Amino acid sequence: MPTFSASDGTRLAYHVSGDGPPLICLPGGPMQDSVYLGDLGGLTAHRTLIRLDLRGTGRSARPADPASYRCDRLVDDVEALREELGLDRVDLLGHSAGANLAVLHTARHPDRVARLALITPSVHAVGVEITAEDRLSTARLRRDEPWFTPAHEALEAITAGRAAPDDWQAVAPFWFARWDEEARAVREAEERQRNDEAAAVYAAEGAFDPAATRAALAGLAAPVFVLAGEVDVAAPPRAVAEYAGLFPNAEVVVQSGAAHFPWLDDAGRFVTAFLERVSQGAGPKVSPQVSSPGTPATDSAPATAPT
Repeated sequence: MPTFSASDGTRLAYHVSGDGPPLICLPGGPMQDSVYLGDLGGLTAHRTLIRLDLRGTGRSARPADPASYRCDRLVDDVEALREELGLDRVDLLGHSAGANLAVLHTARHPDRVARLALITPSVHAVGVEITAEDRLSTARLRRDEPWFTPAHEALEAITAGRAAPDDWQAVAPFWFARWDEEARAVREAEERQRNDEAAAVYAAEGAFDPAATRAALAGLAAPVFVLAGEVDVAAPPRAVAEYAGLFPNAEVVVQSGAAHFPWLDDAGRFVTAFLERVSQGAGPKVSPQVSSPGTPATDSAPATAPT
């Protein structure tokens, strides 16, 4: 397992797997061990995945200054990894909360990013509003699930600002297309993999300046691929489409039947969508489903109700 030194001396770890052009992968959580990304549904057959363990998570050391867990300060760690790898420009993928870090790095170092992939992204860094109805209407697509009623009641409490501690566990099925044994194991592992101290600092006051970030991204030349899950209550498709519209050269795709972990929900569909829209060559690949920025396309298979 390779390590490198951040600018403040913290030793950071990263994991390399697969074959093909390198793709730096930033995990969500926030501040969760990158192990949960796995091989991103088999993407390692086409790309060399470089999973960064953010400071204080996974195999990376805890910093001397806990304030350095703040998202905007983590940008320097991503840049230090790029330098460690000897890459002039990188393809960068951010999942969930990791998308906040990915876009902050891109806004600060636009000349260092060749391509950007944002998977079921958190939108805090750019200030896109996700309304209660965005989440609840997306949740209602799952109304035929046996667990729906208690999970929906818990989601209503959360979106109304009156959540009880048990409500957060009750909504867990919404994060997956299938609430099966694999999904339960992933959910249980999250508790062990996340650094709660770091997560509490990640979005602290000063971490995000949405207006400045939007202005920087508006001039980005790099192609951007944004993927939403059709039934993802964490990053509902309407909000993700608005997010994609902030970039001049973006395509947003809604993966049918997918929730917050699309490579777990349908690995083949996820990998195909990625490869069709994120070029492995010198420039962006033209897809027959390219839409104007902010206008979602569905993936090639028809939408189906998740089971």
